[in-house]
Amino acid sequence: MENFKNIDTWVFDLDNTLYPRHCDLFSQIDVLMTGYVSDLTGLDRFEARKLQKDLYRDYGTTLRGLMETKNIDPQGFLDVVHAIDYSPLPKNPELGEMLAKLPGRRLIYTNGSVKHATDTLSAMDVDPNLFEGMFDIVASDFEPKPKAEPFAKFLKDHNVTSKSSAMFEDLPRNLEPAKANGMVTVLITPQNASAYKVEEWEHAESTEHYIDHTTDNLDGFLKEILRIV
Repeated sequence: MENFKNIDTWVFDLDNTLYPRHCDLFSQIDVLMTGYVSDLTGLDRFEARKLQKDLYRDYGTTLRGLMETKNIDPQGFLDVVHAIDYSPLPKNPELGEMLAKLPGRRLIYTNGSVKHATDTLSAMDVDPNLFEGMFDIVASDFEPKPKAEPFAKFLKDHNVTSKSSAMFEDLPRNLEPAKANGMVTVLITPQNASAYKVEEWEHAESTEHYIDHTTDNLDGFLKEILRIV
């Protein structure tokens, strides 16, 4: 844990990172995406879901794929797919208390929207104002992680010094640009592997060279950090 002693900027992904993946919040978003694609294209839900996943694989997000291939209004898409029930999220004010004790700044970097991030944190009883800034898919010009261009824009927009920053993320590939820029990286793995599904192509080894730390318990990991910083 020694490499956290000089960290003054703490960067967190949102979904499946600040709350456990087995809450399965994304399953609601997934269903709404399928409905959106079906309504847009006239495809039945089976074919619409296949297209949705193909776009996700090829463009990094379904949204980006639809922008490129269907010229959709991105804000309309975000409004539809984030109209979800946040009640499955656990109340976790203790997480907020630990985040507040981290020295320096806290930022969120998400492929979702600022509204989704704010609604998620509020549902968890974590004050969104604990975070100095939120860099969302709109701020990234709808270019998703882990592309290098939006990551560079994130660093510039929020004046982030990579060498004194740490990034927490649930998808291994999204940590690669962070490590390439000199950040300490932390992979958040599922607590209950049987309770979720991902696309086969999404799997990656947690032993990749760009992953410094791995944990399935963010709260416990932050407690360890707070003992030394």
